[in-house]
Amino acid sequence: MPPTPAARTPRAALAELLAGNRRFVSGQPVHGHDVTAAAAVASGDQQPYAVLLGCIDSRVPLEAIFDQTFGSICVIRTGAHVLDRAVCGSIEYVVGQLGVRLVMVLGHERCGAVGSAVEALRSGRLPEGSLRYVVDRIAPAVHEVGADDPDAHPLAIRRHVRRTVDTLRADDLLAGPVGAGEVAVVGALYDLATGEVALLPEE
Repeated sequence: MPPTPAARTPRAALAELLAGNRRFVSGQPVHGHDVTAAAAVASGDQQPYAVLLGCIDSRVPLEAIFDQTFGSICVIRTGAHVLDRAVCGSIEYVVGQLGVRLVMVLGHERCGAVGSAVEALRSGRLPEGSLRYVVDRIAPAVHEVGADDPDAHPLAIRRHVRRTVDTLRADDLLAGPVGAGEVAVVGALYDLATGEVALLPEE
């Protein structure tokens, strides 16, 4: 089911996403996470109205928690929704070429990648390999809330979402449409216990 013309505005796109999450939480999804080949074929050309940047956590399947079907949203997942040039380029593509009007950065409670960054900064033992890149990208959020704060983990999760949102809003190819109100970049948090998505307040 392609989005309605109204979903081609940032506000309507956000409303459609959050309505899908309410269906998911209530146990009354429209799409039911139908992943059959027949459903894929029936989707036709893609007409996404949103792009979601989320974590790789296996407990957070984005199409399911927003009750979306084939062709309705674009999904990008990295550890703790860490940005790199490929991620930014992909978001620039769907906004510029596919006309997507909403970018959502979705963090989640008890994020393992953020927890790893908190522990690494507390202990002074940084990981090797490419995991070091992920930790380095999360580290500024941990520093801002204070690695030794007892609540550093949940606070850093929220701070990292906000930092990711700010980075995307300032992106060379996104800043203009965002400033003109044609595209919205929002941050949100997924509650593993309830399945609910809550928008993070603007600062």
